Order: sequence, then structure tokens, then C-alpha cells
Amino acid sequence: MKYLILGLLLLAVVSGVAGQNSRTPSPLRTLVETEQAFSKTAADRSTREAFMQFIAHDGILFRPKAILGKQWMLDHPVPPSDKRPLLAWQPIFAFVADSGELGYTTGPWESKDDINDPKPSGYGEFITVWKKQVDGTWKFAVDLGISHPQSAGPLRIWQVRDGAPARKGSAVDRTAAQQSLFQRDTEFSNMSSRQGILPAFTTFAASDIRLFREGSFPFVGKGPALRGLTNKKELVDSQASGNGVSNSGDLGYVYGSYETRSADAERKVTGQGNFLRIWRKRGGLWQIVLDVASPIQQ
Repeated sequence: MKYLILGLLLLAVVSGVAGQNSRTPSPLRTLVETEQAFSKTAADRSTREAFMQFIAHDGILFRPKAILGKQWMLDHPVPPSDKRPLLAWQPIFAFVADSGELGYTTGPWESKDDINDPKPSGYGEFITVWKKQVDGTWKFAVDLGISHPQSAGPLRIWQVRDGAPARKGSAVDRTAAQQSLFQRDTEFSNMSSRQGILPAFTTFAASDIRLFREGSFPFVGKGPALRGLTNKKELVDSQASGNGVSNSGDLGYVYGSYETRSADAERKVTGQGNFLRIWRKRGGLWQIVLDVASPIQQ
């Protein structure tokens, strides 16, 4: 009897382990691991090879405006050099739509003019939107970031646990979802242009928004984000270039270019750049959960 009980217990343990090993990783985990593999490829081979491998065929880079990144890289080969530049980064936050095929990652980056340099020469934050492809792999759809003068700390590997599995519920009407997202983003843009950026974010930002502005560490949360914008008195005109929405209709993004103008009667142009806004639908309402404005240096 003891041998029978022991055998049953061992069978249960083995079955449990087998079940865990055969469990399909969640979309969140595979997304984070893809971002980590992206960074490792850049370190092991080169930044150019990594971007060529992980960008979608219609993926967007900003050079300086939004362009099809893969074709741009093919048209602009890296000139010969006796140095091997290094761009290193690691994700510290990620989110995936309920449907499991659209997500985004963000975290710190650092760069070296040569991989053998003792210290980095630049620091910043990246934001990447990812789409799952027909073959089940993740490829990035949009990549944009900012720089700041100080390190955000050591680049650590995030040992991500499995998140929620993708939901198999019926997909929404993506055309209608994109239209509602575009309308909501247009309302935000109109308020930014007429009343200023602070009132616009006060109205449209989610409580857990992540705000990225050149020269600063990310502002996480609506309170810190609004405080970070307190001295921003200019008006902002946005021109969307593209957008996308998840199959579940709960996650979307809009990217494009912007101009800042003085709030006085002259409305003088004071700057320009690129933006990426990520929206989540909560309680039937689109809210901004991430916004990055990356200025174009004149």
C-alpha cells in the first residue's frame, strides 16, 4: 500500500511539472523576452542587425520624421568605422492587450561610442510598440525615445512572470475602434492647440500615465506628470501620421509630428518634434497611458 501511495504521489508531481513545462507562456512574458532578445542581439552583433531582425516590414522609425524603418536602413548602410558603437537597453515595464497581439515596452537605454569604452556617453528612455505577426513572433511597429543627462541605474534583466493569457472572446470592429481612437486623439490635440498642453493632459490622462519628456526621467502617475508640465505654457499642434488598435479594442496608439507655439498673440513656432501616444480603453473611454514627445534638434 505504501508503494502504491508513493507511486501515485510521484505521478502527481511529475504530471504537475509536465503541465507547468507544457504551459504556453503568456503574451506579456513572450513580449518582454523578445525585447530582451532584441537588446542582446544589439550587444552580440550590432544595433543595425538587431533593428533589421526585430522591426516589422511596416515598422516606423523617426529619421527625423516617421518613415518605414526597414527600407530606410537598407537605403542608408552604416559607413565603415574602426569603432563598434553599442546601444544597450532593458525593459522595466510592459503591457499587452487582452487579445494578446498588441503591446508596448519601455525602459532605460545607454550608449557608447565604442563597445570598449569604460563609460556610456549617453542615456535615455525607449518606448516601443509591438505587434504579433502571423507566425506568432513579435516585431516592433513603432520605436521612439528621449535622452536625459544621467543614468537611470544599472541595466537589470527583468525576470518577468507570466501575465494573463490572451482572451479568446470575440474581436471588436477594429475599423470602428480605430475611428473612435482617432476621434479621441483629435479632441486631445485640439485642446492642446487651443488651451495648452496642461489642460489637455488634465482632461485626457489616465491616473497611471507615463510621461516622457526630453532631458527628464519619466513622470509616472498623473500627479507627477501634471507637475512636470506646470511650466509648459506653449500651445502644441499635433499632426497624426498613423495609428493602430488591438483586436480586443482596449489598446491603441497614435504617432506623428508636432509643433510648439507661444501662447501669446504672435503664436510663434518655438519647436518641433515627434510624438507617440498610447491609449487604453477603460470603462468605455479612451485614456492616455503613455505619451512621449521627442524634439527634433534644429
